[in-house]
Amino acid sequence: MAQPIMRRTHFVWRCVAILCSLLSIAVIIAGIVVVVVCHVIHPRVPVISVVDAHLLHFNYDGAGGLVTQINIVVRSQNDNMKAHAGFSNFNLELFFDGIRIAVLSTAAPYEVKKNSSVDFNYDYTLDPIPLSPQQMEYVDAYLKEDEVRFDLKGGVRARWRVGVFGSVRFLCNLNCRLRFHAANGTYISRRCSSKA
Repeated sequence: MAQPIMRRTHFVWRCVAILCSLLSIAVIIAGIVVVVVCHVIHPRVPVISVVDAHLLHFNYDGAGGLVTQINIVVRSQNDNMKAHAGFSNFNLELFFDGIRIAVLSTAAPYEVKKNSSVDFNYDYTLDPIPLSPQQMEYVDAYLKEDEVRFDLKGGVRARWRVGVFGSVRFLCNLNCRLRFHAANGTYISRRCSSKA
């Protein structure tokens, strides 16, 4: 009776099997680390939001130029209990009927401590913006409706540090409509927060 011939596995295939095993172990360890970090830190994405605003002046002059003065308070919020958040490239643009009338930005990157926030108060008095006859009709309609609308668009880059594990980066986009009562300039408060 003939004995079966035992073939040896080629060296290259053994190396591939060992490499795949090590890679699988590394992925499992990384997954465990992520789960532990999430349970310890309870990470929340940093956000920016409009917390207050006031329309101080809104009308057009005899030449059809929109004259407006507006105040907007933007909050950078870090709800993480155990990690500081860094914000950079903060840039928001304020539009009226598609016309960019103001840019809200910061001069340099900034940090928000854990479980804290930082407010930025933007106060703009704008030079008269020339309006078309149709846009002047919109302004008249807004004044009659007692509701003026602006669009605020833009975002900020945010990151939070996780000790020795490095940092996680987010792009927080803000896109919302700001509404004001034309008669007294009060802000009609609605949720206006960034999405990651």
